[in-house]
Amino acid sequence: MSPPPKQPGADSQPTRSGQPVGVMRSARDSQPTWDSQPTWDSQPAVNSRAAWRRLVRALHPRISRAQLAVGLLCALLGFAAATQVRQAGQADFSGLRQDELVEVLDQLDRQASQLEAQNWELEQERDRLRASQTQDEAARQAASARAETQGILAGTLPAYGPGVTITVRDPDHKLTAPVAYLLVDELRNAGAEAISLSGVRITASSYFAQDEVGALLVDGIVLQAPYEWIAIGDPQTLETALGVPGGALAAVRTQGGSSDVIQHTAVEIVATKALRPPEFATAIE
Repeated sequence: MSPPPKQPGADSQPTRSGQPVGVMRSARDSQPTWDSQPTWDSQPAVNSRAAWRRLVRALHPRISRAQLAVGLLCALLGFAAATQVRQAGQADFSGLRQDELVEVLDQLDRQASQLEAQNWELEQERDRLRASQTQDEAARQAASARAETQGILAGTLPAYGPGVTITVRDPDHKLTAPVAYLLVDELRNAGAEAISLSGVRITASSYFAQDEVGALLVDGIVLQAPYEWIAIGDPQTLETALGVPGGALAAVRTQGGSSDVIQHTAVEIVATKALRPPEFATAIE
């Protein structure tokens, strides 16, 4: 026999599509699921979330394992380099004992003393060089002054300075070589430092003579009257020496000639004389 059909009650309700109508559904069962057919209102929200997720993935670059390894290696290398530099700056003294530090300080003191001694020696050498240069310069100046003096006295250099000019006129050509030599001798005794006669430089080796017709010769050069003398020295002293009675100019007047002496604040003797090397004399060192 088949069981009797159940009576309709609280636990059984007429159903639609085979489901009991009287069973209570939960709120979860009442919500639409993803398996249910989507409605037209839920489709735009799904598309918006997907777009945002794609945008976030695009803005955040993906870091590969290789890039991560390279970055870590660079960080380690930088740390190692900084550590090595710090240790290098402290390695010289941080690990030394007190007696070793004292020895290092002693070595530094000795090196400083040696450097000070070398500096003192260099300063002394500098001062000696400066003194030597000063002495050399003074010696060169003295040598130049001696050469200039000797050149003026020997007649190898032109001369300039105060002095006198003497004009001797000899219309009858009676002036003799001894009178001309006497005039030179008086000028030298009065302090003349340079003398010329009609363009010929008179020096210690100069000589006077006369040719067969009585013309005056100086160092073999024939001169013509009037004779022009130039002497450099104190003008007043030279003129006074030439005016003494019985002197050279008095002898010129005795021989029929005449003369004029003029003082000058500056005269110039341009005539020079080449030195002849000594034939017999030798300098003593």
